[in-house]
Amino acid sequence: MNEDFIVLTTYDIANAEIEEHLGLVQGSTVRARNFGSDLLAGLKNVVGGELVGYSKLLKTSREQAYARMIEDAKSKGADAILGFRFQTSTVAQGAAEILAYGTAVKIKQG
Repeated sequence: MNEDFIVLTTYDIANAEIEEHLGLVQGSTVRARNFGSDLLAGLKNVVGGELVGYSKLLKTSREQAYARMIEDAKSKGADAILGFRFQTSTVAQGAAEILAYGTAVKIKQG
């Protein structure tokens, strides 16, 4: 996906010096569940087990938010993102926002 771009949960990079902090970068997506997933989730609540449809939906949503965050960082001239986090919020009944965010930085070259 974006293997050549550094994204870390820490606030420093080993063996590298931060030249400039470019500020907050973020990417998000809002997703809603569908009727079929809700029906199967209701059945799973009775018998137990993983809600596979929801797991796939969240995985796809996280990947999209992550990619959008990296696009935002690249558009600001960043070399890396530090302090990376995900956040989830309910925006309406059955719909949630997945937010990926961090601090964009330029790494000192040479």
